[in-house]
Amino acid sequence: MKPLHSLAAFAIAATFSIASPALAHPQLVTASPAQASAARNVTRISLTFSEPLIAQLSGLEVVMTGMPGMSHAGSHGAMKMTGVRVSVGPGGKTLIATLARPLPIGGYDVNWHAVSTDTHRVTGKLSFTVH
Repeated sequence: MKPLHSLAAFAIAATFSIASPALAHPQLVTASPAQASAARNVTRISLTFSEPLIAQLSGLEVVMTGMPGMSHAGSHGAMKMTGVRVSVGPGGKTLIATLARPLPIGGYDVNWHAVSTDTHRVTGKLSFTVH
């Protein structure tokens, strides 16, 4: 009976080791603008992930965190930008934010969330400046 038990345990372990790559979470691979970069005339933000996303469960928001003349400890909090349309690009791996007009000069955070076929929500933040 022991050999049969060992064989069953091996079969279960092999099944999980083969299935584990399919259970990986999406990881941010590239971004434009890039993390900690300085950009100009930003009308589009794209985040490319390691695997296809579920469009209905993935998205982002663009938040202005600072502007010229605003102190870092300023009395104004971060301001969510309006007029941002978010979609998943061809191939399903890229979140694309299309802006109604170029972002004003200042600092920005892009707070994103991504869900792929494993259905686990992964979140992150990308920061950049516009000059």
